[in-house]
Amino acid sequence: MADSALSDDLSFLLARANALSLVSGNAALAAHGLKVRSYSVLALAAEGVRPSQRELAEYLRLDPSQIVALVDELQTRGLVRREPDPGDRRANVVVATEEGAVLAAAARVAARAAEVRVHASLTDEERILLTALLRRIAFPG
Repeated sequence: MADSALSDDLSFLLARANALSLVSGNAALAAHGLKVRSYSVLALAAEGVRPSQRELAEYLRLDPSQIVALVDELQTRGLVRREPDPGDRRANVVVATEEGAVLAAAARVAARAAEVRVHASLTDEERILLTALLRRIAFPG
């Protein structure tokens, strides 16, 4: 079926590559008690940008209710905390705790190793090009 009508369908190929990447990423992150989505929230919180839950939802393209559940899970584990947003009293920002920052760094190593395995068939140049092209699609403008 590799030569099916879908083999040239960019949306299908992106979805299939994403599915393969998620399976690999979730397997690698399981050792840290994370999945790709929870890791993504933790990694962004650990960068020190202090994203609001709304910003996380927009950036990760998730429903705000999904972000609430992910932040609740991470907060219960002591990995992040919510703090009032100084620019908007109605909103919270998500900040990694010290334990969360340490876990995010360790999980980043596991996530990168999974990424290398998924992209093993690409040369370095192809991987760099693919990353640049996907960045243009994911973040237009």
